[in-house]
Amino acid sequence: MGNFSRQMTLSSALLKRLQSRRGALNAVNSGGARSFTTTEGHRPTIIHKRSLDILHDPWFNKGTAFSMTERDRLDLRGLLPPNVMSPEQQIERFMADLKRLEQSARDGPSDPYSLAKWRILNRLHDRNETMYYKVLIDNIEEYAPIVYTPTVGLVCQKYSGLFRRPRGMYFSAADRGEMMSMVYNWPAEQVDMIVVTDGSRILGLGDLGVQGIGIAIGKLDLYVAAAGINPQRVLPVMIDVGTNNENLLKDPLYLGLQEHRLDGEEYLEVIDEFMEAVFTRWPHVIVQFEDFQSKWAFNLLQRYRKEYRMFNDDVQGTAGVALAGLLGAVRAQGRPMIDFPRMKIVVAGAGSAGIGVLNAARKTMSRMLGDTDIAFESARSQFWVVDANGLITEAREKIDPDARSFARRVKEIERQGLREGASLAEVVRQVKPDVLLGLSAVGGLFSKEVLEALKESTSTRPAIFAMSNPTKNAECTPEEAFSIVGDHIIFGSGSPFNNVDLGNGHIGHCNQANNMFLFPGIGLGTLLSGSKIISDGMLQAAAECLAEYMTEEEVHKGIIYPSISSIRDITKEVAAAVITEAIEEDLVEGYREMDARELQKLNQDEIRTYIQNNMWNPDYTKLVYKKD
Repeated sequence: MGNFSRQMTLSSALLKRLQSRRGALNAVNSGGARSFTTTEGHRPTIIHKRSLDILHDPWFNKGTAFSMTERDRLDLRGLLPPNVMSPEQQIERFMADLKRLEQSARDGPSDPYSLAKWRILNRLHDRNETMYYKVLIDNIEEYAPIVYTPTVGLVCQKYSGLFRRPRGMYFSAADRGEMMSMVYNWPAEQVDMIVVTDGSRILGLGDLGVQGIGIAIGKLDLYVAAAGINPQRVLPVMIDVGTNNENLLKDPLYLGLQEHRLDGEEYLEVIDEFMEAVFTRWPHVIVQFEDFQSKWAFNLLQRYRKEYRMFNDDVQGTAGVALAGLLGAVRAQGRPMIDFPRMKIVVAGAGSAGIGVLNAARKTMSRMLGDTDIAFESARSQFWVVDANGLITEAREKIDPDARSFARRVKEIERQGLREGASLAEVVRQVKPDVLLGLSAVGGLFSKEVLEALKESTSTRPAIFAMSNPTKNAECTPEEAFSIVGDHIIFGSGSPFNNVDLGNGHIGHCNQANNMFLFPGIGLGTLLSGSKIISDGMLQAAAECLAEYMTEEEVHKGIIYPSISSIRDITKEVAAAVITEAIEEDLVEGYREMDARELQKLNQDEIRTYIQNNMWNPDYTKLVYKKD
């Protein structure tokens, strides 16, 4: 990881670095930096099909946008209406249709508006991938909550009923011994990104079994939209090892294995076989683990991260986004960044996401304090962790091994007027924290009593992060936080909420601490660097980049995360930070025409140009037929 001074100067150097970065982007956009490779997505595409086979293939179908020349070349004349339409006209027609269908596509009073939108978009995805991603990218702020959280949670719950067309691959406990051959059933010769889940902990909704594939599909939609990963080189994967959801086990329409989950060595054997199979066929693929239950999330991360290009977004992505928010809260309080190790943080939730955030924050504090063993131990004292059984202390008989290092010492908490198992409200009242961080998946956990207790915070601007997804699992709403604690707070959430009108022209900003600010850039930066692993330093660099993305003026207004509408620019910046860190750690091996030696010579402007030129854009490419 880069040296300690990077942490120390983060706040003071912010504006200069931000101006430099944006100036560099302007230079890139105006052609000020040299180009290194053909822009991703603009190469002619060789295909081995014609006629109706093309129209039925969403990867290649352009619908009415096929030119007359292409219609003749590909035997399409007469199979489409005669009027050739531009992509812009196609989008206009679809959007007009979408606005009409939004009002009438409900299946009944229980089918919400957002699910109707998902159905309409999914039908477009089935017909024409290029147009689907054009709509998504151009309307990312509106439709990201439809293809990802919070709507994707509802989609997963109903997936067996919504399933119409297979998307992705399914590996199951019944496929043991066959996975190495199965991976060759996928038609793409190259896969850059896999998102895999076992469906055991989908968002805060619990065990949804095989229906959890919806979360992998949604995540990869964002990799395409935000990071420009080519949609023909992504693969959603479900590993079905059974389910412990009794309702699914009894449901005659359930699409997965109707048997209880594998556990122990049997479970690990299935995951091991899957990892060996995909990396044998695609040695350079990146695998993101998604929504694995806590008991396996850390275990699998430690098992594979030094051997494969992989990461766990729930553990590492959530940690990075939360860390960026915590650093932003320091800035919003008008304090120097070096004050971060002095912040008192109460954390509600000790699952994989909560512990991941704690570990990342503790490491950052330790580095700021000198990166010694004493500094690491000292940072521990800034956290109070509360789970379903109350405050975690060393007096607890059974402590999860991952949470043990954050258990408070008994004598220490007695001096604070606390005890083992103290309630969240008691802890907040006694600690008077700077930050209240929710990763509990318990909707409404930040009750009026808890928020009233936070009014006694010693901070001039306490921060509340209700990070749990989907929306119904948020620990509180922004309206509750601002109305009870006060107008001066910083508020962040995992799911999107509207800003709050505080009256007199003042706005209470609701910052969405969305993992999509980081994971696309982490994936893209790793891909383009060629690094064989995703190091802690690369993840830290991504979090720091996000933390410094906002201007001082924005931060002082309480805006600590950017707008999702800027997601492609954010992703480029995060990817550049990841590549730069990989270069510093001597991990780069290059990508395509860019070998490691050339990559190491690039300056920051040239790195950004390199990234931009390798991001796929949803433009129709020329199709050239070649007989098999």
